[in-house]
Amino acid sequence: MTTPSDRRDFIKTTTAAGIALAAMPAWLRAAGANSRVRLAVIGTNSRGLDHIEALSGIDNAEIAYVCDVEDGALAKGVKQAAKFPGAQPRAVKDFRKVLEDPLVDAVTIATPDHWHTPMAIMALAAGKHVYVEKPCSQNPHEGELLLKAIARYGKLVQMGNQRRSFPNMQAAVKEIQGGVIGKAYYARAWYDNSRLSIGHGVPAPVPSALDYELWQGPAPRRPYTSNIIPYNWHWFWHWGTGEALNNGTHEIDVCRWALGVDFATRVTSNGGRYRFRDDWETPDTQVIAWDFAGEKSISWEGRSCSGFPSEGYSRGAVIYGSEGTALLEGNNYTVFDTKNKKVRATAEKAEGDPTNTQSANGVRLDRLHVKNFVDAVATGSALTSPIEEGHRSVTMLHLGNISQRVGRTLVCNASDGHILDDPEAMKLWQRDYEPGWEPKV
Repeated sequence: MTTPSDRRDFIKTTTAAGIALAAMPAWLRAAGANSRVRLAVIGTNSRGLDHIEALSGIDNAEIAYVCDVEDGALAKGVKQAAKFPGAQPRAVKDFRKVLEDPLVDAVTIATPDHWHTPMAIMALAAGKHVYVEKPCSQNPHEGELLLKAIARYGKLVQMGNQRRSFPNMQAAVKEIQGGVIGKAYYARAWYDNSRLSIGHGVPAPVPSALDYELWQGPAPRRPYTSNIIPYNWHWFWHWGTGEALNNGTHEIDVCRWALGVDFATRVTSNGGRYRFRDDWETPDTQVIAWDFAGEKSISWEGRSCSGFPSEGYSRGAVIYGSEGTALLEGNNYTVFDTKNKKVRATAEKAEGDPTNTQSANGVRLDRLHVKNFVDAVATGSALTSPIEEGHRSVTMLHLGNISQRVGRTLVCNASDGHILDDPEAMKLWQRDYEPGWEPKV
């Protein structure tokens, strides 16, 4: 027999459940928590292959499609997926066909930079969640558009700033913000490589295996030349964002995270294309500096064509504080006191060998970030790096490139990064698009 007390308890329980259901994201109400996430991997000539490997080690992820505009890259994606038991993705050259499939929950984007935001917005509009490689935008305006699209369509977006999911980086930042080196006030990051000349391209027929029209997509049309695809587009302002966003994004994101700063108040950049005389447009040698409110600064040094390591590493960051210093590299960090004595070192250990460290570029570590995204889609759990964080870090580096291109220091609005009292520089806040391909929200 049901008592009044039973009925009251039932009402309380069902009311609470109703409130929880109403608060649950719409995609979870539709699909149910802990559902399997079906994904399409778009862009499989380089990083997309790592996406496939990372996803293939996640139990509740299923790769439904691999996509690329070039037949050889598409074949690479299929081959990579075939290494993993049970994977049977469809190969599609035009990603727009994937967006039409209502059974696809999410996409991962590893295309050239000029496609990142436009493709992400198209995917969001089609009801898909998005994991997009860094940088999340090709220019600052696109980052703002992406945030508007997320607000409109209510889906999740995670950028590939995977150090946010590395356990030792999370611990390092927590310690730094907790005062292990006193007041942290300056961060210095770097990236060193020994890239070769890209030479001088010549007009050439478009390879029959490549859909060059779709590769160009939102970028204003240019004739096909011999030294752009598959990788050198990074070094042309028309498509890429240079080494600053190609690799600097990772360490600068960690520096900003550690210092607890958002948009800079002043930005300056020095450098140029020094090592070779070729078609490469972006700097191969660049030093960017940012000042923030609260007496804090960050700098980044990029040397694309001079691989001598800094602090013994080809990339990394040092955080300086009033009571010590922290050296961060990949998933490793070391804390020093004010006399430069090592206080503590924490290193990532390789699987099966506790004496060796594992590179931060390993897919095992990347998988932590991808899994965080998949779990957030499946269960509504929190992203380790909401896209607003990625946008702030990426905008920092865009501003560095804008300073480089106009040849002067930029004074910026600390609330949104917009350039103040410099209309010429502000023109580079956004780009022109091929008519009919403009990203819209």
